[in-house]
Amino acid sequence: MHETFRAYFVHMFTATGVVFSMLAMLAAVDAEWSLMFLWLVVAFVVDGIDGPMARKYDVKTKAPIIDGVLLDLIIDFLTYVFIPAFALFNSGLLPGWAGWLAIIVITFASVLYFADTRMKTSDNSFSGFPGCWNMFAVVIFATRPDFWVILGLVIVLSVTMFLRVKFVHPVRTQRWRAITLPVALAWVGLATWAAWLDFAQPQAVTLGLMATSIYLMSAGIVQQILFHERL
Repeated sequence: MHETFRAYFVHMFTATGVVFSMLAMLAAVDAEWSLMFLWLVVAFVVDGIDGPMARKYDVKTKAPIIDGVLLDLIIDFLTYVFIPAFALFNSGLLPGWAGWLAIIVITFASVLYFADTRMKTSDNSFSGFPGCWNMFAVVIFATRPDFWVILGLVIVLSVTMFLRVKFVHPVRTQRWRAITLPVALAWVGLATWAAWLDFAQPQAVTLGLMATSIYLMSAGIVQQILFHERL
């Protein structure tokens, strides 16, 4: 009985992500971007913790009534895709037709990707850009690049979702995890710092956020090239 309760508690912990996503959405509607990103960071942390907990307490066997994978995907779509896409659209960073194009491309491509049965590789990495638009949006808000750069990145990343290109999972990809996990934790800290300061962060934070983002985006591709991996 104790093991069953513990397993269902993990599902309930995962479900708190939808509460944080709602709080983030309410902040986004009021254009409180810093608060929105802080709630998304909290949801991101929950998403990073619940997976190892689910495997440790064997929720598939001990709490089978709730589909943990489906629960996680629903919440991830809200926090990784839906709310960041709205933020890019409503913030004025992509005004006019560009905002409409970006929000349509991001949501349409992402929902297809999330339903793709090939999204996970044999080493628990991702095949194609894993729709981490929350991370993308944080970097965009922190760096404020040119309009065309933002639009170009949206299009390139959306296309990359459907290419056989590897992207590491910070926790589950074993190769280079000793580097990747600390880098991911550093990214969370830097993103929180930037959002807390209303994106008026020191240059060192901006550079750190860019460097950690580049590593997390490119590590899987480098592994593919160095170790001749096929997805």
